[in-house]
Amino acid sequence: MHSLRTFVLSGLLVVQGACASASKDSSLDKYIKTERAIALQGVLDNIGPKGKKVPGAARGLVIASPSTNDPDYFYTWTRDAALTFRTIIDDFLFGNKALESYIEDYIYSQAVLQTVSNPSGALLPHGTGLGEPKYTANGTRYNGNWGRPQRDGPALRAIALIQYSKYLVAHGKHDRAKKVIWPIISNDLAYVGQYWNSTGYDLWEEVSGSSFFTTHNQYRALVEGASIAATLGVSCAGCGEAPQVLCFLQSYWNGKFYTGNLVEGGNGRGGVDANTILSPIAVFDPAASCDSPTLQPCHSRSLANFKVFVDTFRNSTLYPINDGIRAGQGIALGRYPEDIYYDGNPWYLITVGAAEFLYDVVASWTKSRVITIDETSLPFFKELYPHAKKGRLSRGDRAYAELRDRVRSYADTFVAVAQKYTPANGMLAEQFLKSSPFTPISAANLTWSFAAFVSMTHRRDGHFPESWIPRSGPNQPVVPGKCKPGSAVQSVYAPATAAGAPNITIPCTSTVRFQVDALTYYGENVYVTGSGTTLGDWDLANAYPLLSSNYTEQHPVWWADIPLEMAEGSGASTVSYKYARQQDCGQDWIVEEAERSVNVPACRTDGSEEVVAETNDTYVGKGGSTGGC
Repeated sequence: MHSLRTFVLSGLLVVQGACASASKDSSLDKYIKTERAIALQGVLDNIGPKGKKVPGAARGLVIASPSTNDPDYFYTWTRDAALTFRTIIDDFLFGNKALESYIEDYIYSQAVLQTVSNPSGALLPHGTGLGEPKYTANGTRYNGNWGRPQRDGPALRAIALIQYSKYLVAHGKHDRAKKVIWPIISNDLAYVGQYWNSTGYDLWEEVSGSSFFTTHNQYRALVEGASIAATLGVSCAGCGEAPQVLCFLQSYWNGKFYTGNLVEGGNGRGGVDANTILSPIAVFDPAASCDSPTLQPCHSRSLANFKVFVDTFRNSTLYPINDGIRAGQGIALGRYPEDIYYDGNPWYLITVGAAEFLYDVVASWTKSRVITIDETSLPFFKELYPHAKKGRLSRGDRAYAELRDRVRSYADTFVAVAQKYTPANGMLAEQFLKSSPFTPISAANLTWSFAAFVSMTHRRDGHFPESWIPRSGPNQPVVPGKCKPGSAVQSVYAPATAAGAPNITIPCTSTVRFQVDALTYYGENVYVTGSGTTLGDWDLANAYPLLSSNYTEQHPVWWADIPLEMAEGSGASTVSYKYARQQDCGQDWIVEEAERSVNVPACRTDGSEEVVAETNDTYVGKGGSTGGC
């Protein structure tokens, strides 16, 4: 906060610094108003089929960025799309009715995408394909090697569609919510209930384990799922897992901050991660108490975590962009301190996300009329208000008003950081350089950056979502005395045909474990190509990616359990295949010369995932070499 001095000049009381502050506020308000319109249009420009920056994108698909190289983000991610549409649905609910056609297109697109078989699996019979992170811009499967599965997408999509379904019910469209949208939500909730404690890749698609962001949103999805199911008169078997998910959520607290990812054996990181800031704003409930085990932004642990996370990036050696900025002022924020992607720069969506986090905190205090300071949260408060001490402040207390106003001003300073590094045309990339000249870098016109900015402006303006946490009944947030290790739910899945999904059936498959020892360099990937639809019919564009999760220097194995789709009743057969190396930097593929074969037992239509045959191969042929890009 500015130190203010007062004096009287010709009978007029003047506050030094006040004029400058008012001017600054005016400048910030003007920036927010202008940038908000640019950001919303930026979102719409990246949605098919009408988005002018994403030609060829299918109906209702959110393209992450128009960028097609360095990096290529011209795909649709389930997670990014869901977060984007949560913002669009918010904007619609707050009065922008012109957005409803986009929401309807999204509903259609997601019903179809749920049925697209992909390297994570299929919808039927076990729902495994719902964990696929991304698809091509025309809605077909993405065959590239990627961090899969990712288990946050189904939860986030369910939350977005539940938001809209509640609006439909409130406006007399109960049947549409039940018959058209619920089948999509049901699949996603079934997946969450069945796989919530299975490992998957994190928000940044780099770490396989359990992610705070994923668990947090899985809990909200199951709680809201139970509520909308009761409203619609349908059942949600997986929603009964919510208490156990809540129990697991508490385990991310390490005594000082929320660990971003829980990984068996560790992952070489300290645990400080932006996903622990973005997650509380995604599950924000303005009516929730600050001591709720749902870990709202105003929870004492969330405040302590916020300070630890932000202080990490105050290190001017790590982030020269923040050099000279004192405590209590907003700074540029990145994903985690060990980040090396594009050299680990600040992200627009994380920086404005920090502002949204603080606006949410202020909203909770305003709603409850109470601020509670305990040992855990005290460092957060003392940074902004040195006189803070443990205790309970009520509305009417001078310290209550002072703290509330200082936190709101603190939030504004993070927006001011975004303002400083936003180019004149208002276009928001993924990142901006942490060192001079501090210009935008990585994917241009990132949809998620735009959506995050719009979401932040709503919270700053006092526009908040409906409460989702039950205050009574079986779904109120009570942490069980003992956490169970996992889910026993066996979920049922079905295509959402009323929303436009094709009426698919369980394919006849035989699962084969392909394994090959292939010494590779970082950036090189290994695929299997061969006869039959699943292996791409020898078309490298549709080859099946293998996983490197079991790769070691001593045993450089690439592998995948691949459900080979076969003609029902065809009996045992021989499948021909080769291994192919995908080089980095756009180099040509390298494919084995000799064909291999594996004998495959007759396929089954009972959905069995049992491995019925396996290979133990060693790659034969020319090795790859990096292009050095």
